[in-house]
Order: sequence, then structure tokens, then C-alpha cells
Amino acid sequence: MKLVTISGSLRRDSYNTRLCRAVPDLVPVGVEVEHLDLRGIPMYDGDLERPAAVQELIDRIAAADAVFITTPEYNYSVSGVLKNALDWASRPAYASCFANKPVAIASVSPGVLGGARAQQHLRTILAAMLAQVYAAPELCIGGAGAKLGEDGLTDADTRERVRELLAGLAGFSARLRG
Repeated sequence: MKLVTISGSLRRDSYNTRLCRAVPDLVPVGVEVEHLDLRGIPMYDGDLERPAAVQELIDRIAAADAVFITTPEYNYSVSGVLKNALDWASRPAYASCFANKPVAIASVSPGVLGGARAQQHLRTILAAMLAQVYAAPELCIGGAGAKLGEDGLTDADTRERVRELLAGLAGFSARLRG
């Protein structure tokens, strides 16, 4: 199974990117992980054909069996960079690279709610794109500074929750593929 990860943050020391970097050590055996960087994706413009960076993003998502997206919470919603990338990836409508694609999401924040409000917005966006969002367990990681260090997940309980989510996504993806 091929899994791509997407962090909704461009910040160098982003907790969300740290979580994505921890994924290869937490997936079940046989899952290949590739991280997609949103840096370089231009602002969405419906008058443009797909720029090369956008086409590469779409091709890599389309080639994956499943997607894991992490998002920070900015002003009670997803980051602009993530929303922009999803806007590009949502085309063509009802037939995008996310249509029927198994997707798991997580939100990571230093706040106590762990980005729960952003996660709800992300679920709504993905539903509009016809993605198959893995519903449970929900993963909202609050107090990120104490759980994610420069080397990845430092909190054992959070590590186990992420491992459980990724194993569930792998099983969900296998069931959808038949």
C-alpha cells in the first residue's frame, strides 16, 4: 500500500510536519510512505491550466492508495496553504484525485483542543471532494509542544493513537480497494 502524507503547514518547525515525519515509523508493515510538500503550490486561479507543481501534486495523490493529512488550526479553520492545495486538487469537480480516495486526518495544535475546529472544516472540504474520510478514531493532538519534539512523537500515548489511526486507515483502504 502506498500512503502519502500532507502537512497543512509550511513552518519549518511545524508540529504538523513533525507528525508527518513520524508516520513511516508508525505504519503497518508493507505500507510505503511519501511526504508531499505544499511549498511551491501557487495560489489557485481557475483561469490557469494546472501549473507543473500542481500537476505533480495531483499525480502523486492519484497514485497513492490512501492519504494522511495533518492540519494546524488558524482562526478556527484549516491553513490557507492547505485550503489552496485542496482547491487545486479538487478539479475537475466530482472527478478529482481525491474522489473515492481513503483519507485520514489529524490536527495538531499547542492549544488544548488540538485543532478540533480545523479538523471539522477539513472533513467538510474533503466531503465536497468525494473523498472517503476514515471517521474513527479522530485524532486531535493538543499540547503539541509536550508531545512532538524535533525527533518526532515523544509522548507514548499519542504515538499509540497515531499508530492506531494509521492501521485503521490501511485496513479501510484495503476494504475499499476490494
